[in-house]
Amino acid sequence: MKTISSVVEGYIKKKPFLQTALAQGIINLTSLSRRIKPEIESHLGKEVRNGAIVMALKRLSDDLEFRATHRIVKVLKNIGEITVRSSLTDFTFLVSDSILEKQTRLLEEINRHTDIFYTSSRGVNELNIVVSNSLDSLIEKQFSGERLTQKAENLASITVKLPAENVSVPGIYYFIFQRLAWEGIVLYEVISTTNEFTILVDESQVDTAFTVIKDLKSL
Repeated sequence: MKTISSVVEGYIKKKPFLQTALAQGIINLTSLSRRIKPEIESHLGKEVRNGAIVMALKRLSDDLEFRATHRIVKVLKNIGEITVRSSLTDFTFLVSDSILEKQTRLLEEINRHTDIFYTSSRGVNELNIVVSNSLDSLIEKQFSGERLTQKAENLASITVKLPAENVSVPGIYYFIFQRLAWEGIVLYEVISTTNEFTILVDESQVDTAFTVIKDLKSL
């Protein structure tokens, strides 16, 4: 049997931004109850008092599951080095039978250069390469004949070192990307390893993105 509490909980869980705000205690519960009342009544098939919804929201905001944010904040306070690189280009090629061999030759060439940025990731259908723009002509030469689906220039990367416990706390990446989204930051790429991730943004947004990530340490 559906209860007011279960329906309210189900509604909030489908709204990640709302869930976080509720956990942080920054929402007027009375105003929220009035806003969601029609949908709650629709699910229950009967009229519901605002007070009952407010009580359900109050219990929910006090629930430990919705206090997981504090575990995330504890991890983010221990963020390590934040590295920024600018003047980058993002290439995306379709995967082909010959592209791996060309990537191998590219790595041999890159090893001859110093103080350049290079990272690559491969999906099922696409190969992504991000390099310092001084290597643009080299990429175009080495991958001649491959199908280029996207080339984005004037980008910057922000690489963040995360503490080892990040792998045992759910929601770390969501928490970070949520705040970047709130600031209108467009992510061209997200590249991660176990304890490190790199985001690629337009150079015009790198200062804002850096500030967002740096401020996570002082939450």
